[in-house]
Amino acid sequence: MAQRNGLPPITPHTLRELAFDQSIRWSSRNDDIWQAIDEDLWDLTHNPCLVLSTVPDRQLAELLRRPEFHGRVRELVERRRAEAAQPTWFAERAVDDALACVAYFSMEYMLSEALPIYSGGLGNVAGDQLKAASDLGLPVVAVGMLWQHGYFRQGIDADGRQQALYPVNDTRQLPVEPLTDLAGRPLRLAFRLPGMQLWIRGWQARVGRCRLLLLDTNEPANPPQVRLITSQLYGGDREMRLRQEIVLGIGGWRLLEAAGLTPEVCHLNDGHAAFAVLERARSYMAARGVPFEVALAATRAGNLFTTHTPVEAGFDRFPAARVSQYLGRYAEAELGIAARELLALGGAAADDPQATFNMACLAAHGSGAVNAVSRLHEATSRFIFRGLYPRWPLAEVPIGHVTNGVHLPTWLSSDAEQHWFELHGDEIPWRGGDSVVADLLARVDDHWLWQIRQHARHELLAFVCGYLARSLAVHGATAECIAAAGCGLDAERLTIGFARRFTAYKRPNLLLQDPDRLARILADRERPVQLLVAGKAHPADRAGQALLAEWQRFIARPDVGGRVVFLEDYDMRLARHLVQGVDVWINTPRRPWEASGTSGMKVLANGGLNLSQLDGWWAEAYAPDLGWAIGDGLEHDETHDARDAEQLYRLLEQEVIPEYYSRDEANLPRAWVQRIRRSMGELVQRFSADRVVREYTEQFYLPAARAYRERSADGSARAYALAGRIHRLQRHWPRLAFVRVALEPLGEGYQASVELDLGQLYADDLLVQLYADACQDWPAECLTLTARSGSGPHWLFSGSLPAGRPAAHYTARVIPAAYDGLRVPLELPLILWQP
Repeated sequence: MAQRNGLPPITPHTLRELAFDQSIRWSSRNDDIWQAIDEDLWDLTHNPCLVLSTVPDRQLAELLRRPEFHGRVRELVERRRAEAAQPTWFAERAVDDALACVAYFSMEYMLSEALPIYSGGLGNVAGDQLKAASDLGLPVVAVGMLWQHGYFRQGIDADGRQQALYPVNDTRQLPVEPLTDLAGRPLRLAFRLPGMQLWIRGWQARVGRCRLLLLDTNEPANPPQVRLITSQLYGGDREMRLRQEIVLGIGGWRLLEAAGLTPEVCHLNDGHAAFAVLERARSYMAARGVPFEVALAATRAGNLFTTHTPVEAGFDRFPAARVSQYLGRYAEAELGIAARELLALGGAAADDPQATFNMACLAAHGSGAVNAVSRLHEATSRFIFRGLYPRWPLAEVPIGHVTNGVHLPTWLSSDAEQHWFELHGDEIPWRGGDSVVADLLARVDDHWLWQIRQHARHELLAFVCGYLARSLAVHGATAECIAAAGCGLDAERLTIGFARRFTAYKRPNLLLQDPDRLARILADRERPVQLLVAGKAHPADRAGQALLAEWQRFIARPDVGGRVVFLEDYDMRLARHLVQGVDVWINTPRRPWEASGTSGMKVLANGGLNLSQLDGWWAEAYAPDLGWAIGDGLEHDETHDARDAEQLYRLLEQEVIPEYYSRDEANLPRAWVQRIRRSMGELVQRFSADRVVREYTEQFYLPAARAYRERSADGSARAYALAGRIHRLQRHWPRLAFVRVALEPLGEGYQASVELDLGQLYADDLLVQLYADACQDWPAECLTLTARSGSGPHWLFSGSLPAGRPAAHYTARVIPAAYDGLRVPLELPLILWQP
C-alpha cells in the first residue's frame, strides 16, 4: 500500500515493530488489534509477540487488506509517531549541564506479561521507573538478566500446599532481540572465572524511548553450571547468587561499553549489581591510565545506590573467602589492589575466617549518594547503615529518600483510562501541576465516580470466575466444580483485595488471628464482604508456605461460603486485574519492615481505597479522609500482632463496611464516593512514577553527572586531589587530639574556644564544631568554629554560642572539611569527639 503522511506502508513487519516495544502495553486502546489476530490467545497472555508468533505473515497480510483492521493499525502508528514527536519533560527542562546517559541496574524488571523476568516489588519499581523515564524523555538505558525460567510459577495442590513450577522462557516468543555491537554483529562477551572462561550473550528489549539490555549465560559454549547462572531468579545456592551478581555487575558494565554506551550516571536499584562500581572504576583506569583509588574517587561521584531493604539481614552477604576465590585475581590483575582491599570495600576483614562480604556495603562505599524508598525507610536505613559511619549521630548518616511511585498508565483499567481521557483529552493528567487530578474530579459528579467503581468490580469478578475455572481444570477438577467456580462471589458486595509475598514480616495472616470473627464479617447477610487473596511464598521459605496453607484451610470452611478465593500464581496479569477492580486494598506488614510498598498505590487512579499498616508509603500518605490505617505509628514486635488484628477487625466492622453500605435514595454511598474523590485528588499524582523519576533526575542524576565530569576533567585532577587528601587524612587522623575546650559566658550567650593538636594535618583540612543532640524542646544543632591562630601543630578555634540553650548540651567534635567536593561522611567517615 502507498505511503501516507510520510509513513511507510503498513505491513506484517509494522505489527512486529509494534509488538516488540514494551510501551505497546501502557494503554489498552490498542488491545482490539491483537484480539483481532487471535482473541483467545490474547485474552490468556496479553503478549503481542506470542500472538504474532502463532500467525504466518500471509495471514497477517490478509488481515491488513481489511480496511477496518488496516485503519486501526495505521491509526495506532500515527498516534505513536505523533507522541514521539512531542517535546518531553526532560527536553523542555532548561539545564546548564546536559545528561547524556544514565545506566540503571536491577536484578529484575516487571514491564509486561510478555517478559516474565520479575519476582515482585523490586521488579515493579524498576519497570515502572524505566517506563516513566521513557515518558519523560530521560536518557536511561537499563541493564538486567534474561532469566531462562524467571521466578517460579505457583501451583496449589489438592491439600493446599504450594508447588514451585519452572516453565521455560522461549526467546522466540518474548519481546527481545539480540544485542549487536557497533559493527552489527551479535554481542558475545568473554569473561573469566577461576579456572574457566564463560561467555555472555546480550539481548535488548525496547521500552518506548529507552532500552533494556539483558545478559544471558545460556550459551552452548559454556559448561552446564555456567549456563544455569541466568536460569532462576532468586534460585540456587549462595554460590550461584554470587555468580549471578558478578555477571550482572561486572558483565553488565562491560555489556554497556560493548554496545558503545558511556554512562555518566550509574543507578544501582538495590545492592545486587554492586560489583558494577568496581568494573566502572576498572574501565576508567584502563581509559585514563590512573590507579584504582583515583578511578574510584572519580566514578563514585556518578554512582547512586537505592536501598530497598528494611532489615540488615536482607542484604546479600557472601563468605569473604568465596569472594576472594572468585574476584581475587580480578582485584590484583585488573584493579591493581590486593584482595584484602577489595574485601574491605564490602566490610569484610581479610584476617577473619568468618567474615562476610556485604553487597550493600560495597554499593555504599562505591556511590556518591545513597537513598531509601520512603520517608520512614530513610530513618530505618540510617539505623541499618550506622555501622559504616561509627560515632556519627544517626541523623547525619548520609541517606536520603525518594518515595516510590507507580507507572499509572500500566495499572489503569481500560474503563478508567477512557474516563480520564474524556476529562483531560488525549493526555496523561498526572504529569501536570500538583492539583490537576483534583481539578478534573471537581468537574464530575458522584454518579460518574461510582459508575467507574461498579464497572471495575463487575469486570474483576468476571475475570476471577474464569481464572478460577481454568485453575480448577488444570488441577483435574470435575466438570461440576469447574462450572461452579466463583459462584459464591457477587459483584454488588464490598470486594477486598489482599495480595503479597507470603513471608512472616508481611503478616499475611493478620486477618486470620480470629478466623471465626472473619467468617462472621464475610457472611453477614445485611452487609456481606468478599475477599480475593493471592501471593507466593519463596520455595525455601517453609514458614511462609505454612501461612499460605492456613489460608487454604480457612477458605475450605463451610461457613465461609465461597466468599474468599485464593488466586494462584500471582503475577503481573493477575495484579492488574486485582488493583483495577477491588474496592479496598489491605496491607499488613510489621512496621517498619515495608520499605515502601507499591501495590496500594496502584488502586488509587482506579478509585480503590487503602486500609493498611502505617508503614512505607502509607505512613506518609495516610490522612483520616483518604483511607484507613492500622497501627499507632510506632514499632512493635510480634506480641503486638493481636492488637493490630483487633484494630483491623474493628475498622472493618465499624467504619469500612458501614460506609460502603450506607446508601442514599439513589443507592449511592455518598461518604464512600467522597473518600474516593479525596484519595484520588490527594494521592494519584504524589505517588506516580513520573514524580519519582523527576525527583531522581533533579536531586541525584544531574548533580551526579556534574560531579563526575568535574572530577574527571583536566586529567582527573580533582579525583587525584581527593584520593590524595582522603589517604592523607586517614593516615594522620589518629594523631589529632583535643588540648583544651572552654565555654565562657559572653553577654547572654557563651564564647567557645577549642585548642587542637593537629599533628601533621592543617587547619583547613578540618571543621571544628560544637554539636548538641536533639533533646526536650531543642532540635539537634551544629555550630562551626573559626580557626583563629596557630603555632606549630597547636591551633585555636573559637566562636560564639547563642543564648537560651544550656552550655552543657554542647560537645566539641572535629570532622573533615568538605574541600574539593569531598562528601563527608559518605566518602570519609572520620570524626573525633571531645573526650
